[in-house]
Amino acid sequence: MRCVYFRQRRGLLTGFLRVTMSAQELRKLYQLQWLPLSSPKLTPELSDWLSEETSMTVRLERYCRELTVKVVREGFVGRQALLGHESGYSGFDNETRFWLREVILYGDGHPWLAGRTILPEDTLSGPEKSLMSLGESPLGRYLFSSPLLSRDFIVPGYSGSLRGRYSLLRLSGKPLILTEMFLPHSPPYTPRAKG
Repeated sequence: MRCVYFRQRRGLLTGFLRVTMSAQELRKLYQLQWLPLSSPKLTPELSDWLSEETSMTVRLERYCRELTVKVVREGFVGRQALLGHESGYSGFDNETRFWLREVILYGDGHPWLAGRTILPEDTLSGPEKSLMSLGESPLGRYLFSSPLLSRDFIVPGYSGSLRGRYSLLRLSGKPLILTEMFLPHSPPYTPRAKG
């Protein structure tokens, strides 16, 4: 009986540590400072990853046996929850409610990518309404399966030694902003990651 109790407590502790770690990783994402792609702060390898036009999910899957998603925060928020680069987008000027999704992608159990997606409530009409029920499925798998997806631009950034980016995407012409930050043990920082 004591062993069962220990396992349950240990599982709770592991879950607590993972959520705490996720919150710390997301705080770094909130602090990203934006750069031109030609910045000396970006090695050619990192620039290659940050300028990826296709699905980052698919690219990361090449480097692990299992890519999993941990949803850290998801739900409707007001304008006050937007980050500077999100509130600065003129296409969101008349919007008051947004769907926010914050996740950590894990490659074989290691945290690789912190992701944040913000969509105006108006984007969540028609088939795009299913974006609210992705659960533990990667957003990229949904987005890049649509022939109606386009990307307006990519802006790279840094937070200390970490690198990230944000993109304005359109799904059926409706905007969403995706912000991603590579975490310390992710493939862009490792010599073997050339794909």
